[in-house]
Amino acid sequence: MHSLDEDVRLMLAFRAGDDAAFDALFERWAGRLLRYLERMLREPATAEELVQESFLRVYRARERYEPEARFSTWLYRIATNLALNELRRPRRRDPHDSLDAEDAVPLAEVQPATDDVVHARRMGEGVEAALGRLPERQRLALWLSAVEGQSYAEVARTLDVSEKAVKALVHRARVSLTARLDPDVVLGEG
Repeated sequence: MHSLDEDVRLMLAFRAGDDAAFDALFERWAGRLLRYLERMLREPATAEELVQESFLRVYRARERYEPEARFSTWLYRIATNLALNELRRPRRRDPHDSLDAEDAVPLAEVQPATDDVVHARRMGEGVEAALGRLPERQRLALWLSAVEGQSYAEVARTLDVSEKAVKALVHRARVSLTARLDPDVVLGEG
């Protein structure tokens, strides 16, 4: 299964001493991992630190690496553990506070050119707010499966839960998102 996985091949090459393989893995995965951690933590600076820490842990674990799963599953498991630890820190009392509109990162240019762009922005803001109110595990399961394209089996390994639990988490997240999205935004009214 993993003989076709380019990332596993690169990690095995890195384990054998090829430092350029590590650079290639970082180049391939740092951006996606950063987006994932930014969604999870909602703090870009902390997300950047955890991307670095994740790859530092990959670097340090190179001698012990065994290709039991896809490299991406292993990497996301490392990053998820680091992020969950960060979210548990006392200084992060309520990581699920929703953002006020003026504090939210704009999803599109402030001066939209057409009604379609305005509608898309409203939809995006509504989805962002609804995602932010989901329980952490639901948000992670949905993100990993829908955005990162991981299979339910990979998500299960990343989140350290059963595949059946992942299916339930994703289903609950989708149902919750549907219920929470403002119908006026979804239908383009208002």
